[in-house]
Amino acid sequence: MAIVDVQPKLTPERATLPWTAVLHDWVTTVDHKKIGIMYVLMAVVFLIIAGCEAILIRLQLFWPHSDFIAPDTFNGLFTMHGTTMIFFVGMPILIGIGNFVVPLTIGARDMAFPRLNALGFWATLFGGILVYFSYATGGAPATGWFAYAPLTEHTFARSSATDFWALGLIVSGIGTTTGGINFLATILGMRAPGMALSKIPFFTWTMLWTSVQIVIALPPLTAILIMILLDRNLGAHFFDVQNGGSAYLWQHLFWFFGHPEVYILILPVFGMVSEIIPVFSRKVLFGYEFMAAATAAIAFISLGVWAHHMFAVGMTRTQDMFFAVTSLLVSIPTGIKFFNWLATMYGGRISFAPPMLFACGFLSMFLIGGLTGIMLAIVPFNLQVTDSYFVVGHFHWVLIGGTLFGTFAGIYYWYPKATGRMLSARLAQWQFWLLYVGFILTFGPMHISGMLGMPRRIYTYEADRGWAIWNQLTTLGAIIQVPSFAIFVYNLIASLWVGKPAGDDPWDAWTLEWTTTSPPPSYNFEEIPTVHSRRPLWDLKHPEDPDSKYE
Repeated sequence: MAIVDVQPKLTPERATLPWTAVLHDWVTTVDHKKIGIMYVLMAVVFLIIAGCEAILIRLQLFWPHSDFIAPDTFNGLFTMHGTTMIFFVGMPILIGIGNFVVPLTIGARDMAFPRLNALGFWATLFGGILVYFSYATGGAPATGWFAYAPLTEHTFARSSATDFWALGLIVSGIGTTTGGINFLATILGMRAPGMALSKIPFFTWTMLWTSVQIVIALPPLTAILIMILLDRNLGAHFFDVQNGGSAYLWQHLFWFFGHPEVYILILPVFGMVSEIIPVFSRKVLFGYEFMAAATAAIAFISLGVWAHHMFAVGMTRTQDMFFAVTSLLVSIPTGIKFFNWLATMYGGRISFAPPMLFACGFLSMFLIGGLTGIMLAIVPFNLQVTDSYFVVGHFHWVLIGGTLFGTFAGIYYWYPKATGRMLSARLAQWQFWLLYVGFILTFGPMHISGMLGMPRRIYTYEADRGWAIWNQLTTLGAIIQVPSFAIFVYNLIASLWVGKPAGDDPWDAWTLEWTTTSPPPSYNFEEIPTVHSRRPLWDLKHPEDPDSKYE
């Protein structure tokens, strides 16, 4: 398998380009690597914004009867925090990493539709700007990121903030949907010679099924956001109960998007962890075929569990039983993955480099989040804690503890490939432990305050409820997390100049992206490689013991 890697050298003219020319190059680029980096940078900026919103929320809840923030401001903050984290942090950062990595892992020169790829990024960014433009109307929407009817009807949301919120999500949703289509076309149609679907790297496999979910789940969300705008501006009554509409219609259609969204945010992380654990355990991924089948099973089953968010709305017993069973069923393929990761690590020569450290953090966090998810799938228990802080603690444990820890693992793993520099391992350890301790202290007490009856989405509470100490611990944990994120941002920026040179393959890895230079040239590979196994770089390094003879 011939792979010739030639990194184009900078000419003096290119090396001294004025900043305007550099900016023009990035703004007009269709290179999947630059678009991927812009996705990640955009998500980091929105992560900082959402983090500031979360700190303000927690400061308001530190004391009973606090008047630090007015009620309407508080409602706007938790609306924008949730919207930002889901639509402008979680999805963009994963799509960005996928943009950078997927073509490299399959031996392609770019995404299938480079201009559509650029459109997806700019639509997502413009959608985020539109959502935050709602502040220019006098305040953010106070509907929650879930926007339950009738809160979004003009009677209860009289300013145009809700219109900008819905319009921004429509625009960003179009960008995300085009991204899903692009990933499907790229993975299915542009793999290197010899790379059958059964041989693609596991991260690419999870991006394939994530894209399937995006294409299925995002259009219904876009449709109901358009219905909101029609209700508010043209006199339609889709969700206006007083005029024959249905608030339940919104919930069913929203959660048909909302629960697959959980797996849109976690499947790529499963893929990252499945790439990292074998490399840093020096063992082949245990049970690739079972892991691949489990990923497909999760993608399909997750489309039939949405109404477990609606056990309290008065569905029939048959409907409750159906969604309880499907919610429990999805834990089986997830459990298969978890045990396969542990089996991969068992007996391996584990190196706790930063990517592996965050991968292990992901395993511990996702285990706890998954167990509380099983608890919420039980209808009688769910009815006791529905709309309480127990639910808030659960989904943060999955989406922050799971998605964010796994994403940090992926960034530490592929940053050397993107920049040619290593991130500081010492700063990574400080970041990890501050985040780990702060996270547990933030979201652990939420489960307790929820069990004690604290409802979510309240801006203050009585002093005699026994909730104050748990809210104070939660706020303390959130404050501890702040320096963790500051260290991460500093590490990203400083390592560009003072980071240790990475070389082409700093982790002694096995997949195609490590065969080209760091950073890769614009064309990725001078000669498209031919693949004979799931570990093509291993085959190059060990021709006497290639993987292909075992497959």
